[in-house]
Amino acid sequence: MPRGELSNLAARKRCAGVFPARFASLLLRCIRGSRFYGGQALNDSERQRRSRLGRNVVALGWVSLLTDTSTEIVYPLVPLFLTALGAGPLFVGLVEGVAETTASVLKAVAGWWSDRLGHRKRIVVAGYTLSSATRPLMALAIWPWHVLAARFIDRVGKGIRTAPRDALLAASAEQQGRGRVFGFHRAMDHAGAVLGPIIAFILLGEVSGASATAADTYRAVFWVATIPAVFAVATLAVFVREVAVPPASNRGSAPRLLAPLDRRFYRYLGVAALFTLGNSSDAFLLLRASECGVRGELIPLLWAMLHVVKSATSMPAGAWSDRIGRKPALAAGWGVYAVVYLGFAVARADWQIWTLFGLYGVYFGLTEGAEKAFVADLVEPPMRATAYGLHGFAVGMVALPASLLMGWLWTAWSAPAAFLVGAVLALVAGGLLLSAVPAPRSGQRG
Repeated sequence: MPRGELSNLAARKRCAGVFPARFASLLLRCIRGSRFYGGQALNDSERQRRSRLGRNVVALGWVSLLTDTSTEIVYPLVPLFLTALGAGPLFVGLVEGVAETTASVLKAVAGWWSDRLGHRKRIVVAGYTLSSATRPLMALAIWPWHVLAARFIDRVGKGIRTAPRDALLAASAEQQGRGRVFGFHRAMDHAGAVLGPIIAFILLGEVSGASATAADTYRAVFWVATIPAVFAVATLAVFVREVAVPPASNRGSAPRLLAPLDRRFYRYLGVAALFTLGNSSDAFLLLRASECGVRGELIPLLWAMLHVVKSATSMPAGAWSDRIGRKPALAAGWGVYAVVYLGFAVARADWQIWTLFGLYGVYFGLTEGAEKAFVADLVEPPMRATAYGLHGFAVGMVALPASLLMGWLWTAWSAPAAFLVGAVLALVAGGLLLSAVPAPRSGQRG
């Protein structure tokens, strides 16, 4: 190999090793240095006690980082892999539609089942194990329907694990620190979402010349994605401890799937569904970016930047929700979303798109941790997994008509009109959140 190519290869490998190390160091400094605790002055011992995230929270954060790294190595390549196997755009859409619908339905069922049994960890381990098993299945795929089956199993795993995992996180945190805990978890999740595409980019450069076909290149990358997935399951099994929660059935009768939860939760669920109606697939944002002049080869970098901002803002924004309250934090995030969609409606240049994607990451940081903490605040501990499942089910089921509405408005009217409707729905939902959803009383929940 020529000296110049050897030098370039060495530089790429150094970059691959330095980036995760620096990112982890920065994340650790943020965790140690954060002071976004309650709205009052804390003494040193109280601050030190609250600053500790706890074994379960940190371990689940690393599980999420490893799993999302594995997922994001695979996910951006799935449409290309399907095309290489001979599938058309319609089949690609079918795969993703089946995947997301499956996850949405199972979130509600798994949450209810977890509350009924009073167990979290066993169900979470089963879900992550199923998802991890799909990495080699994807690498072994020969026909497009094999990919459909693998994506279905992957989303079954996600649907099973999400609500019990969130309930386990909530049970592992104090009420005053839940926003920070969920913010930390989302930050680790987004860190994996940044690392995954970067690793995939490096791997594609390494194996593309040695593979006979494009499909073989993708298969080689999928095999590598199995490694972080296996480490994620091992971390979960070894380091995460079950938190004792009395089964909901011990209170006299087994819980119903449509459980008699606090009316404030159902009000919030309705408002969240309204917001989601204006929250269409991010594919429309990428399409708009292309229309406004962002070159195709820069789209992955645009996507990676979004996840960097998400990761950087998730933990401090979640802690901010601990300080000012969940409703104001969520309303602020939905307001940022409205500004972003308004910006996409009027954007004409590529630099505007880059700015809007950065602001879009701030929206995620403001809302993802706060909404999960808000759900935990609104319901009793034995019913939290059910509540998380119902929340995921409702939001997931509205996401499909939201994207259909966006596509119809885009086709029948224009892209600016479609984004304006999304902005208006976000503003209306934010107003209803502040006016129609009562906040839980301080200290009411465990």
